Amino acid sequence: MEGGGIVSCGSWIKRPEKVNLVVLGKSRRASSSPAVLEIFSFDPKTTTFSTSPLVTYVFEESDGDPVTIAVNPSGDDFVCSTTSGGCKLFEVYGREEFVKLLAKKIAPLQDVGPQKCLAFSVDGSRFAAGGMDGHLRILHWPSLRIILDEPRAHKSFSDMDFSLDSEYLASASTDGSAKIWKTEDGVPLTFLSRNSDENIELCRFSKDGTKPFLFCTVKKGAKVVIAVYDISTWNKIGHKRLLRKPASTMSISLDGKYLAMGSKDGDITVVDVKKMEISHVSKRLHLGTCIESLEFCPSERVVLTTSKEWGAVVTKLNVPADWKEWQIYLLLLGLFLASAIAFYIFFENSDSFWNFPRERQQLVKAKIETILGDPQSDDIFGPVDM
Repeated sequence: MEGGGIVSCGSWIKRPEKVNLVVLGKSRRASSSPAVLEIFSFDPKTTTFSTSPLVTYVFEESDGDPVTIAVNPSGDDFVCSTTSGGCKLFEVYGREEFVKLLAKKIAPLQDVGPQKCLAFSVDGSRFAAGGMDGHLRILHWPSLRIILDEPRAHKSFSDMDFSLDSEYLASASTDGSAKIWKTEDGVPLTFLSRNSDENIELCRFSKDGTKPFLFCTVKKGAKVVIAVYDISTWNKIGHKRLLRKPASTMSISLDGKYLAMGSKDGDITVVDVKKMEISHVSKRLHLGTCIESLEFCPSERVVLTTSKEWGAVVTKLNVPADWKEWQIYLLLLGLFLASAIAFYIFFENSDSFWNFPRERQQLVKAKIETILGDPQSDDIFGPVDM
């Protein structure tokens, strides 16, 4: 489904009871159309979001336009960067059809200029903001205590992501370099290795909990590959060419099974992380336009993409369906019943000791008594003299 207007950014909001909402930031089109944030309901059955917003927040003219959005994994709040008003915090409360927004100022991020990248750690305990001016800030959340305030972290940010355990932050620069930071104290740990003619553009940590990797898109001339780094050594352990064009944005599903990339001319490509093979392609989804943001739905195999030309688009992925919880229980019940039936058939048709015909049981009993003696007789060893 497409949403009208000049959409500059978008994201999912995970709410209680597996309800997912869509938040979109829209830039002002003219003096009569101010910049706004809009929240829409999402129907997983039809894979569409509502045509009219549940709630709308209108930015002040001094704030400028929304640039990017990062939603806390709890779904209770999110941060939006603007072109001239720094960052604003929005608290989300109420049920789906009665959802409300409460805007608040973030003192450490007020009047800091437009932020290219915003990110929450997986556990929601840390928040990072990477500015278009290359300034990196890492904060404890929700206390807002500053962990790192580095004005010259990069030339300018192109991407960033937290590791699954929230211990590391990877950041990529527009000059092609990428750096790893320790989030506990904000200490720069290392630069990712690359050749002089290679540019690291996008980065995402693995999220399945079993493979401690960092995935990066690396451009060398017209060639683009996905490079894989081992986060225990930060050495590149391999690469694979799955893209045929430059990527503008990258996202990984919450369970870490799929990696998605949006191209600069409107395509999306989804990769099965375990096999490192393409599982889904949507060509010309945002025809001829750079995909500005791409994000997996928290509970469905669905992605949200945005572009300034085509607005917001929700796409259902053509990938194998996941097992639902009730399906797993039904499978276990079926296996249990099948095992019980197989045991019963085996019991009825076997020649086990416990299922001998009566005559054979008596014969076996007589042989045992001959060898061991009558179990009703006195002890064959006689009384023990103590």
